[in-house]
Amino acid sequence: MAPSLLSGILNLPWWGLVLVALGLTHVTIAAVTIFLHRHQTHRALDLHTVPSHFFRLWLWLTTGMVTREWVAVHRKHHARCESAEDPHSPQVMGINRVLWGGVFLYVKEGKNKQTLERYGHGTPDDWVERNLYSRSPLYGILLMASIDLMLFGIVPGFCIFLVQMAWIPFWAAGVINGLGHYTGYRNWCTSDASSNLVPVGLLIGGEELHNNHHAHPTSAKLSSKWYEFDVGWAYICLLEALRLAKVRRTAPTPRFGTPVAIVSPSLVEAVINYRYDVLSRYAQSVRRLYRQEMARLRKVSPVEALALRAAKPLLLRNKAMSPQTEREIVSAMLPKAKSLQIMISMRHELVSIWDRSNATREQLTEQLADWCSRAETSGISSLQEFSMRLRSYVPHGDRLNPG
Repeated sequence: MAPSLLSGILNLPWWGLVLVALGLTHVTIAAVTIFLHRHQTHRALDLHTVPSHFFRLWLWLTTGMVTREWVAVHRKHHARCESAEDPHSPQVMGINRVLWGGVFLYVKEGKNKQTLERYGHGTPDDWVERNLYSRSPLYGILLMASIDLMLFGIVPGFCIFLVQMAWIPFWAAGVINGLGHYTGYRNWCTSDASSNLVPVGLLIGGEELHNNHHAHPTSAKLSSKWYEFDVGWAYICLLEALRLAKVRRTAPTPRFGTPVAIVSPSLVEAVINYRYDVLSRYAQSVRRLYRQEMARLRKVSPVEALALRAAKPLLLRNKAMSPQTEREIVSAMLPKAKSLQIMISMRHELVSIWDRSNATREQLTEQLADWCSRAETSGISSLQEFSMRLRSYVPHGDRLNPG
């Protein structure tokens, strides 16, 4: 059949059009996660000029987003997460507003001059950025529309164009920023409400691993568990193999040696550096102690066992809690499980070690030493075992088995 206005130059069947639409939107999400997010915003990797310019051109054609605006808004999100100043927190604004209107929140904040000046530094500022991409973002979208109509025909081309235009506003601005701070599972006990969403990795480039990202924002790799797949990381590895990218940082991998007898500043440094791993392992210890207490209370006091079971979601949830919330939980558990009372209280004390920004190295070392001493004399096996594990962390650069 000869090409026509209805079928376009390519004259593809319906399934071919679907594949093309998915392919085009996949390139867009790859540009967002690799170029805008991991490279420009967090400097987790360096990009060669070739892929860097390609991604900028593609984003101009398919989204009209200005690099400096996107970067500034996202950096502010990390700096002010879950507060009234967060540009798009569903915890503050409500899930429906962010899920369905996240793109408008981005556009609004992107026009805030104070946000741009404070958070938009280090983004491209060459001739093509100043005179084309930033000055005329609408031209790229119109050019993309013309190409779609010409290649695929009026009706299918227009449909593909609409999918391209809606892809990032829905998946990135809506789903990731909305559901990614509202529901899902958490690997790391971050101070915000970030969560991981699965299994939509192929659709949004690995960005669904949002809790992992908030725990280690400067990591070029977003996956942290064996069952998590970060397709964006796969592309980065391919680019690095082709010498078109260089990874600068990934999430720190904890190293362990022989438990040290004396708490030193280097141990404090390791505990702070691996703090999310510390909290994750502490949560495992709390779960183990909870099971032990439940087994004990079922024998001696079934009524208290039921009460403790009701408190399980609060005790075992992998979310940061305020000291007040922890005190309330401890108070409620007091007549039921004193060992859990101690362990929950000491969790907040442990967190305060890396939250004390004004403390000296000597003060932090003294605080950690005191914490370990009390944990090891508590008579609680889960707490004692965790403390010995804590003494085993080895800071990056130190030898293993420090003795």
